[in-house]
Amino acid sequence: MAGSRHAADLDAVTWLARIFGAEYVSRMQSAPGTQSEIELEEKERRLSEWLRARGSVLIGFSGGVDSAYLACVAVDVLGAANVLAVIGKSASYPEAQWAAARDVARQFAIPVLEVDTEELADPRYAANPTNRCYFCKTELWSRLAPLAATRELACVVDGTNADDLADYRPGARAAAEWGVASPLASLGFSKRDIRELSRHRGIPTWRQPSAPCLSSRIPYGTAVTTERLRRIERAEAALRALGIGGDLRVRFHGELARVELPASDVSHWLAAEPARRLRDAILASGFTRVAIDLKGFRSGSLNVLGGVVAEPNDTPVSEAPAA
Repeated sequence: MAGSRHAADLDAVTWLARIFGAEYVSRMQSAPGTQSEIELEEKERRLSEWLRARGSVLIGFSGGVDSAYLACVAVDVLGAANVLAVIGKSASYPEAQWAAARDVARQFAIPVLEVDTEELADPRYAANPTNRCYFCKTELWSRLAPLAATRELACVVDGTNADDLADYRPGARAAAEWGVASPLASLGFSKRDIRELSRHRGIPTWRQPSAPCLSSRIPYGTAVTTERLRRIERAEAALRALGIGGDLRVRFHGELARVELPASDVSHWLAAEPARRLRDAILASGFTRVAIDLKGFRSGSLNVLGGVVAEPNDTPVSEAPAA
């Protein structure tokens, strides 16, 4: 593919494989239904045209799969002088995610700027309503849009993809209000497309699980605090240190941590000795009770709990305490 980088930085690839697990990587490599290379090349060509028509961009950059791919293409097409990737840092942004974002930026010569955001100081956000993300994104874009104007960058863009349009995302309204463009979504890029194109370019995030902000682990109506976010971050880091790969969430329920693991891993961690290790890791992070969710990981499970979206009918809801 045009602009492909086949020689990925081995340290970054090794780090991601160690953090997220070889089984997760294998599933991503063998995922069915990937579009043909010709179709993907055509999508990337249209993205390149879109970027050339703007001339310069400021990218809301988390270092995740989508924004990393968009930033790499933008630098290839426009040159580093016409691209600025901005990381909004706050207590809801995990330190591991920040490190991954910086690694990708260094590897692909993406100009990066860090901006502190203060969404936790907004009582509307801290109260954790169902539209919490709207207040977070309003804080972010209210800082990035003026920055783009000051730097004389033509537009602000984000990494929203076409799959996201079917999800509950109140933050999209804030993006629209601040004139933020979402070229990956408007050009029809699915998450799978972006992973495959990232793999061709040697961007190590192609295999990285989705990593929404830490506040997404706290049920709607339960206040978001720095202490709670840090406790969640410590707990998830502790589980990664045990070797748990793939998609993982520690959901906050007061003193109880509800652990969502990859579905294929649940039975292993319910066995007595693995369950003890998992429990000890969570308790050392500041929780006093632990439960393993028998349904395994589900993206947006707290949206179901909060009544924002319907519960799927495929399996019953149940939890098992870690012994």
